[in-house]
Amino acid sequence: MTARKILVTGGAGFIGSAIVRQLVAAPEGHQVMNVDCLTYAANPLSLNDVAGNDRYRFEQVDIRDAARVRALFEDFKPDLVIHSAAESHVDRSIDGPEIFVETNVLGTANLLFAALGHWRALEGEAKDRFRFLHVSTDEVYGDLGADDDGPGFSEETPYDPRSLYSASKAGSDHLVRACFHTYGLPILLTNCSNNYGPCQFPEKLIPLIIMKCLAGERLPVYGTGENVRDWLYVEDHVSALWAVAERGAPGETYMIGGSSQRQNIEVVHRICDALDRMRPRAGGAPHRDLIQFVTDRPGHDFKYGVDASKIRAELGWEPSRSFEDGIEETVAWYLANEDWWRPLLERGGVGERLGLAALSGGR
Repeated sequence: MTARKILVTGGAGFIGSAIVRQLVAAPEGHQVMNVDCLTYAANPLSLNDVAGNDRYRFEQVDIRDAARVRALFEDFKPDLVIHSAAESHVDRSIDGPEIFVETNVLGTANLLFAALGHWRALEGEAKDRFRFLHVSTDEVYGDLGADDDGPGFSEETPYDPRSLYSASKAGSDHLVRACFHTYGLPILLTNCSNNYGPCQFPEKLIPLIIMKCLAGERLPVYGTGENVRDWLYVEDHVSALWAVAERGAPGETYMIGGSSQRQNIEVVHRICDALDRMRPRAGGAPHRDLIQFVTDRPGHDFKYGVDASKIRAELGWEPSRSFEDGIEETVAWYLANEDWWRPLLERGGVGERLGLAALSGGR
């Protein structure tokens, strides 16, 4: 493999920062431009390992700004775009859906149109080499339902989004495919299952449960905790994205999953048990005692699962971590990196909104 010029959107976020770290560390010597507007979920500390590298460049740009997006392409001239920037928290999409449409749909359109103009101006091998990789979610396919016992969503599953978040991502997916069929833009599209691992913003289930355990606070679990998700370690997700970028066929979609379907309550139990070993509670009571079931959120899909057989068969990709090993690594990372997550909780009342006041210096 040869060095590439790679434009990554959302590179200060959870998945995006993992992409950037892996690409800058790769032996090929890639040049990486990170384009991020630094929303609440971004954390520049996630990029400390690459910040001083002369092959890494950061641009604080909002992808909703079409003119600035076009200028980035004209300046950097990438041969690969990995588009991971998105508003992604379902609960927030219920309370404020507008930003999800603006970022996930209109922002993606701006990137596509800028990429199209850039690609059309290329010639020969440079034109053949260009790819636009769109990172999406399994949530666009809706709900498998409690009675489904198959491997999960495949590339042929019809779209059936149920939340404002998943609807906005479905819209972006359709725009990406339309640019391939209409203009021939060499796109690649991936739909992944639930990611977890280091550097994930604490509003998401796994880091939220870890931090509430550390604070000795109640652990909120929606409904009865029986909702099922397929869990994918973020570093495995990045390795799959690279396999798609390098060997995927333009116009194709690839499902990326961890083959680790678990009920939410099983995930919470696994975290509690890991913390019982790594950071026992005062008095020795199990962390499971803190679990509290709460009213389910509106439109909560019961089950997601991903059939990743296509990417395994065609590109030879496999996840490297079991869910059990990944959770152990994740819990250990949060315990060892308080300097990463504590400032997030103290910023703009985030800790209060998440019910983490005991950790964020509040009540």
